[in-house]
Amino acid sequence: MKTLILASTSPFRKTLLEKLNLPFECAKPNVDETALPNETAIELVERLAVEKAKAVAIDFPNALIIGSDQVALSEGNILGKPHNFENGLKQLTSFSGKAVEFHTGLCVFDSSTGNSISLVELFTVHFNTLSPQEITAYLNAEQPYNCAGSFKSEGLGICLFEKLVGDDPNTLIGLPLIRLVSMLKEQGLDVLQEQ
Repeated sequence: MKTLILASTSPFRKTLLEKLNLPFECAKPNVDETALPNETAIELVERLAVEKAKAVAIDFPNALIIGSDQVALSEGNILGKPHNFENGLKQLTSFSGKAVEFHTGLCVFDSSTGNSISLVELFTVHFNTLSPQEITAYLNAEQPYNCAGSFKSEGLGICLFEKLVGDDPNTLIGLPLIRLVSMLKEQGLDVLQEQ
């Protein structure tokens, strides 16, 4: 089996990939995440997923490398991680009573052959109507400042939602495992056969 590499230092993605019960290493991709002029959210996350996977390939010449990136899209605006309370408050206030799309780019790159597979998975979050007090209480309790959209759906963030719409709840956390399993298989790694 080729070495499996997660081109991410995200603890959330690491925890998700551990669900597949395969040995893997994490590597930090040094990639500029700035959107290109006129780049759509879908184009951005797919490009960044590919760039992240390829960015660590030099250190892993015989590996399957997983790259991923995610953005929230609200009323046509691309939103990233809030990084602080004030930005989190602005994001969640703007989401109140609305549906927000999360686009997650995913790439599996075979560094020995140069073969790359990538896609973008959509997940939609329908938010409850939230009071300023509820938003403040949530942000103070969970401090989700390194999460696109200012929440952790796998934690207390679930209280913010009316409903979730998508094929794989892992997508919202940052790594679409259902799609990843099929992409790994396409690259020659059958997750169940490796157990």
